[in-house]
Amino acid sequence: MQDNLSDDHHHDPIEEGAALRVRALEELLIAKGLVKAEAIDAVVEYYEKETGPRNGAQVVARAWCDPDFKAWLLKDGTAAIHSMGFKGYQGEHMRVVENTNDTHNIIVCTLCSCYPWPVLGLPPAWYKGAAYRARVVREPRAVLAEFGLDLPASQKVRVWDSTAEIRFMVLPQRPPNTGNLSQAELADLVTRDSMIGTAVL
Repeated sequence: MQDNLSDDHHHDPIEEGAALRVRALEELLIAKGLVKAEAIDAVVEYYEKETGPRNGAQVVARAWCDPDFKAWLLKDGTAAIHSMGFKGYQGEHMRVVENTNDTHNIIVCTLCSCYPWPVLGLPPAWYKGAAYRARVVREPRAVLAEFGLDLPASQKVRVWDSTAEIRFMVLPQRPPNTGNLSQAELADLVTRDSMIGTAVL
């Protein structure tokens, strides 16, 4: 899916201009020997895959272990997430939607790329791309299949469109046979994509 989207998608003009300026600045800093390309890659990787997504994984694992917290999270995602100290830009108004045997949820921002940074980190390039934003609304099952996720026909797919007013996060289903795992061990099972809805875990 990611390969297909990155081949097809085009950034919005504003995003494209900003990306070009960032790339030019990166190249200048590298050329002058002020920073190494590997260092930039490491920082981006950290924010994309460690900081934010690890916060979200802690939220998910706590919900799996604590029924009262889960009920609070689904009723008032903003308050429950903020109670764990995860707040900030693009995390002011949060709603958490739960995957079940009957329904699989997936999030998108069709107008731009609104995304819950405090719990998911930086949005992946494909999330911001026009191909994902347009196609996941029209043909969510096809998009999920391209991510390698083939859902049973009996499971409904629901697409949630984030806006400037509210960001969404998916609460994945707890995997079977994990009753002996600690909350920290459960958090290690949770991926960023599962909290977007393009993966089960």
